[in-house]
Amino acid sequence: MAGHSKWANIQHRKKAQDNKRGKVFTKIIREITVAVKLAGPDVASNSRLRLAMSKANKNSVPKDTIERAIKKGSGQGGDSFEEITYEGYGPKGIAVIIECLTDNKNRTVSEVRHALTKYNGSLGTKGSVAHLFKKIGIITLLDTSEDDLINYIDEIEILDYEQADNHCVINTDPSNLFKVKSFFEEKSLKTKDEEIILEPITMCNIDESDIEQVELFTDNLEELDDVQNIYTNISIT
Repeated sequence: MAGHSKWANIQHRKKAQDNKRGKVFTKIIREITVAVKLAGPDVASNSRLRLAMSKANKNSVPKDTIERAIKKGSGQGGDSFEEITYEGYGPKGIAVIIECLTDNKNRTVSEVRHALTKYNGSLGTKGSVAHLFKKIGIITLLDTSEDDLINYIDEIEILDYEQADNHCVINTDPSNLFKVKSFFEEKSLKTKDEEIILEPITMCNIDESDIEQVELFTDNLEELDDVQNIYTNISIT
C-alpha cells in the first residue's frame, strides 16, 4: 500500500493548495460538465458524475453552480471541454501522468510542456509511462479498525486495505467502487473520499534532498487551470 500512502499525502497537499487558490470549484465544475457530456445527467447510471458530485458536495459547491454545470454538459450553452492526458518525465526521472480538461488543446499542451521542461522534464508519447500505473478505486471507512473490516472481508470483494489512524482505506476494482460503498453504508459504516486514481506499480526512488525540487515541479503543474489530476511514481528513500 506504499503507493497509495504517497498518493494520499500528495492529494492532501494538493487539496490544501487548491482551496487556497480558490480553484477547486472550477476543477469540479469542469469535471461535472464533461461527465454529463460523456454519459448523461443521470447520477444513478453515470458513475463518473457520481464521483464528481461527491467531490462537489464535500467541497460545498453551491447547488445552482452544480445545476449550471449539468446544463452545460447537456449542451445548453457554455464552453465545451474535452479530456486530454499527457505522459512524461519530471525531475530525477520520475514518471508523471497529467489529466486535463481543456477548451484549447494548443494552449494546454504548450503550458504543460513548459512546466515539464522548466524542471528538466520532458513530454513523452502516448503510452510512454502509462504502463507504470494501474487504475484503482479507493474509499475510506471512518472510525473502522482492521479487526472491524475483517468481519466483512468474505462478503465483499476488495483488492487491499490499509489502516490509517482510526480509519481503513480500501482499494477496489474501479468498477466495484460504488458497490463497495453501498455495501458498507448498508452495514451502517460511514464512508468518505471515494475516488478512482492511478496508482504507481513501478516506483522511482528520490533522495530527501530532491523533495523540494519535485514539489516545486508538481506545484507548477497544479497551478495550470486546465490540469485536473497529477500522478507520479515518487518513492522517497
